[in-house]
Amino acid sequence: MERSGFIGIIRLNRPERRNAMDGATLDALGNAVESLGTDDDVRVVIITGSGGSFCAGADTDEMLGGKNPGPHALGDAGTEGLRRGFKNAQRVILGIHKMEKPTIAMVDGAAVGAGFDIACACDIRTGSTTARFMSAFVRIGLFPGYGGTWLYPRLLGLGRAAELLYTGDFLEADEAHKARFLNRLEAPEALEEVTMKLAGKIAVGPPIAHRLAKMMMYRGLDMDLDTAMQMAAAAESITLSSADHAEGLAAARERRKPEYRGA
Repeated sequence: MERSGFIGIIRLNRPERRNAMDGATLDALGNAVESLGTDDDVRVVIITGSGGSFCAGADTDEMLGGKNPGPHALGDAGTEGLRRGFKNAQRVILGIHKMEKPTIAMVDGAAVGAGFDIACACDIRTGSTTARFMSAFVRIGLFPGYGGTWLYPRLLGLGRAAELLYTGDFLEADEAHKARFLNRLEAPEALEEVTMKLAGKIAVGPPIAHRLAKMMMYRGLDMDLDTAMQMAAAAESITLSSADHAEGLAAARERRKPEYRGA
């Protein structure tokens, strides 16, 4: 983990394996997500990879027939042991998706399998021109067990999601940007600067308003409009009574930048 002001950065660091997640890496990622998610001094979280790759997915060396059996290898506990082995995967995806603060996936290079799903679990995605995405599970006869069947249709639409799930083809950077899956598309050398600028812009905003907006944005996907409007009234009442709102009004009147404190 790294910190830059109000921004927390989780950087996958197994470049020799294109940041594929073995059991230890998956566990460390879950811990990092939990740690930054509960740190009120961090207002935005960026997830990225090192060495020109985002994440190649689960480490195939730890699957059936691999050299180092891991959580996705069939062991003495059988199928039930495999099911339980997804506990950390669920902790990562749900931890990112349910994190109260904004999250950004900064994707340079390939995001494959579980790596694709991690990018999808974030609120915002920025990518370099080398970024590419693949639901690789079908290529090795697997069901996408990291949430892809729920995530892809919501971000890409049912038809495009179905094609990616059924074929295992790549979604290239330019198409991902045109489909608004990528919020920003930049040259590799500019990606981090652009992403940090975006994260910084979000990080100086009002934390309470961001938390409530994120909650309602996702909860609203499963609500009727009447319920959403009732919830919106309650959420705005919280912000209307906050010190951040008073600071925002004062800053507007005084023609200065507000200093939000999350209170």
